[in-house]
Amino acid sequence: MNRLKVGLTLVRHGETHYNKLGLLQGQTIDAPLSDVGLQQAEAAGHYLKDVAFTNVFVSDMLRAKQTAETIMKHNSSCCGLQMVCDPLLKEINFGIAEGGRMQDVKEMARAAGQTFPGFTPPEGETEEQVKERVRAFVEKMLQQISEQHWGLGGGEEPLSTAVEGKPDDGVRGFPVHVLVVTHGAYMCVAARYFVEELQCSLPPGCDRTHMFSLSPNTGLCRFILTVREGDGDQRFVPSDFHCVFVHRGDHVKK
Repeated sequence: MNRLKVGLTLVRHGETHYNKLGLLQGQTIDAPLSDVGLQQAEAAGHYLKDVAFTNVFVSDMLRAKQTAETIMKHNSSCCGLQMVCDPLLKEINFGIAEGGRMQDVKEMARAAGQTFPGFTPPEGETEEQVKERVRAFVEKMLQQISEQHWGLGGGEEPLSTAVEGKPDDGVRGFPVHVLVVTHGAYMCVAARYFVEELQCSLPPGCDRTHMFSLSPNTGLCRFILTVREGDGDQRFVPSDFHCVFVHRGDHVKK
């Protein structure tokens, strides 16, 4: 049976002024990167400069686009690649809490007998609604990259998945490697969806609490999935799914 090996690297956008102040941006506040955020994006670009990418998908929000543009600028494999901006990768809609303090949302959650994350502020998106966006993006991405790259395969030959603390951990020799630049809370929901719905395995020594936690600004999470031919409307579907590492931020100077 034909299969396609795919590397998937998720990157959270760089810091904005709202991040620094501990304020929720969500979807209504389309803030640019701060000076620190621009430096973080540059650092991520230098870190990933020799890692080969075949596709780039980005949230259509400014902070994500600026981060992706900076990473691509430093990466020779991105020359000629089109940055595909997709609203399915937007940050979570936090409703009336957008623009307010994170602490205020936590207090709202406590008052409702809930915890944050997991609490949906009035007029905001539920976790299930965000999971549906993640599912729709994964399906859309798989159809596009598989139609574009099917036949490169990787076959049944084992590829290097070693984790050595290097920028190309897990994706050396991979025929397809997708860069996705998105948002912190969205990445938390995506990780949960990958593990709970797509049976993604966790890296050694990583528990679910860490897996589902918030990445730092320009934090990196990397996954390996195998795509197989499906039935019906979904021509291509994921089969094996493995996480190489989560929340890597070594490139950001403290």
